[in-house]
Amino acid sequence: MAIGRSLRLVLALPHPAGRPFIIGGAAVAVIGGLWLGAWLFWLGAIFALFCLYFFRDPTRIPPNREKLVLAPADGHVVSVMPAVPPAELGLGEAPRWRVAIFLSVLDVHVNRVPADGTVTRIAYRHGAYLNASLDKASEENERNAIALRLPDGRDLAVVQIAGLIARRILCDIREGDIVQAGDRFGIIRFGSRTDVYLPEGVRPLVAEGQTMIGGETVLAELGPVRDAGSLP
Repeated sequence: MAIGRSLRLVLALPHPAGRPFIIGGAAVAVIGGLWLGAWLFWLGAIFALFCLYFFRDPTRIPPNREKLVLAPADGHVVSVMPAVPPAELGLGEAPRWRVAIFLSVLDVHVNRVPADGTVTRIAYRHGAYLNASLDKASEENERNAIALRLPDGRDLAVVQIAGLIARRILCDIREGDIVQAGDRFGIIRFGSRTDVYLPEGVRPLVAEGQTMIGGETVLAELGPVRDAGSLP
């Protein structure tokens, strides 16, 4: 069963964003094989196979429970700390718990909605392309920040952050969309980071170094609304 699950993960159909790269690599392989030489065939074939792997988009099954915050991406947790959400989202200057997930080039890069809610704001900010595993990447790197209004009225933020190799952030949702936890909402190409700013008064259940599965791993539980004057 474990082998079958691993094969399904590796052989999952690619995200639509990967199709131009896969087709391009295959075209180079065909042209090279027919006219230009074996080296170009292997170059195109290896690139196409890599893109098939990188852009894989496996099915994920969210936990059958309400009031959960799920991991928005595969990868490992590089930081769990209080931080102020991106200013462009207008969520105030009070620190809240932030969980930062680093995606290596080998991780699934499809982003998933962390909680049920309504998209209230999306703000793209240009910036640097530092190594996404660094803490200062949250402030300095190119990013796409999304604010969600939860059913209980609290706000949550998820931020797609470009990395050292990543140069393209794709977001498929729009302001006003009603979304559910585990829904696909975008992808970051070739290495990146995804941060989640939990609602005020909510404590994370994960620690640095843990491995995340996007759309399945529970980051936090949304308990009753409390006074948001300080971190729990």
